[in-house]
Amino acid sequence: MAERLVGKAAPDFTMETVSGDGKDFGKVSLSDYRGKWLVFFFYPLDFTFVCPTEITALSDAYDQFKALDTEILGVSVDSIHSHKAWINTAKEANGLGALNFPLASDITKNVARDYGVLIEEEGVALRGLYIIDPEGELKYQVVNHNDVGRSVEETLRVLQALQSGGLCAMNWKPGDSNL
Repeated sequence: MAERLVGKAAPDFTMETVSGDGKDFGKVSLSDYRGKWLVFFFYPLDFTFVCPTEITALSDAYDQFKALDTEILGVSVDSIHSHKAWINTAKEANGLGALNFPLASDITKNVARDYGVLIEEEGVALRGLYIIDPEGELKYQVVNHNDVGRSVEETLRVLQALQSGGLCAMNWKPGDSNL
């Protein structure tokens, strides 16, 4: 039986990363995001078809997230070398081009397993997206079938609802009053 994550401390992680410009390797841990909101998302594999639409859309919206004191971190089970190659491949050739956030490598699949999105028999992650608050509490989770991409607009809406500090009715939008 799956364990509930929302409302609990987000599972800790440390992973290797490649910078959004595809030039530098590094490491990232959940603790690096203390004091900020984090949109943390899994995608199945590099060099696929739906994934670049999501990753580049989130990158294009980065300034909107940044204005909300929010960082973004993408992760798949691919290596940092595959991430680097994908970032350094032109969009016209099924690449990503430069991004405004890093991509992390969950080559061990431990993080995907901890977040409940690993498809064990395939060795890839489902499209899981999590919003983690500045104290490290997991506030939101959505998991999609790998055939269906997620919505940047909905992610922004939910983030703003969570940051509003009140009860938000169905279809709440920024500017609406809280219950």
